[in-house]
Amino acid sequence: MTGILAKSINLEKIWNHISAQIPAVEAFAWKVILAIVIYFIASKVIVKICALIRAAMNKAGADTGVIQFLTSFVKTALYFLLIVSIAVRFGIKESSIAALLASGGVAIGLALQGGLSNLAGGVIIMLLRPFTVGDYIIENTNSQEGTVVKIDLFYTTLSTVDNRRITIPNGNITNSSIVNVTSQDKRKLEIKVMIGYQSDLKKAKGILETLLHADPAIMSEQEMLVFVDELADDGVILGLRAWVKTEDYWPAKWRLNEEIKLTFDEEDIDIPYPQLDVHIKSGLPETFGREERSL
Repeated sequence: MTGILAKSINLEKIWNHISAQIPAVEAFAWKVILAIVIYFIASKVIVKICALIRAAMNKAGADTGVIQFLTSFVKTALYFLLIVSIAVRFGIKESSIAALLASGGVAIGLALQGGLSNLAGGVIIMLLRPFTVGDYIIENTNSQEGTVVKIDLFYTTLSTVDNRRITIPNGNITNSSIVNVTSQDKRKLEIKVMIGYQSDLKKAKGILETLLHADPAIMSEQEMLVFVDELADDGVILGLRAWVKTEDYWPAKWRLNEEIKLTFDEEDIDIPYPQLDVHIKSGLPETFGREERSL
């Protein structure tokens, strides 16, 4: 009987303890629900703010890369403030958050040094502007190349000619040499072609000059050159140089290469290739298998 009474007293104590905790649990649950609602509404507001910033900068004619970088920065900063505000709602004091950030600053810096380097690289890209969205660049360190489609806080995204996406950390870009292929309005086109020593040199140069003047992409008001570049082992290397608009560079080069081959074939201009003639002299075993190079 005494044991049953003791158990009854213990159950009553437990119930009283649980009852006393119910208001605190309810308050915490309401805080969680409120935090979720605040986060949901604030996220919509942040998206709207970023959209307004993007629209305003587009209207002002700002560069696409600057718009992408600034909106990404604002979005990150606003989400950080939102999380801090929610933490304060749960009773965490601002001084405690500041102390936590200060004490963990070194550890966070070491853990995120790559990210901080990329962030610094993004800022440098925005300030110095070695390229902008729409430029075709070549990153020499890892031999990556493509058209810039996006510049974010930490990464730059390229689109290749075969429609692949390459994401390069901004820190890597600022620490390597970058070739901006399309930064200028025009490019110098240079093509080299070899003809045989027995071919008519002046005739071949005349054909190249004619093809240059006839091609619609060649800028006729700019300098055009046809010259003997080298007297090689297998033939005479002719070179041609002319200026074209940047967007016409590859179509003009491919078209001229084809026209040069077809016209040289029609005009009996020989385009040689390395070959070996093997002469075997009977009765002279010591010279058997001797190879002589000829055109």
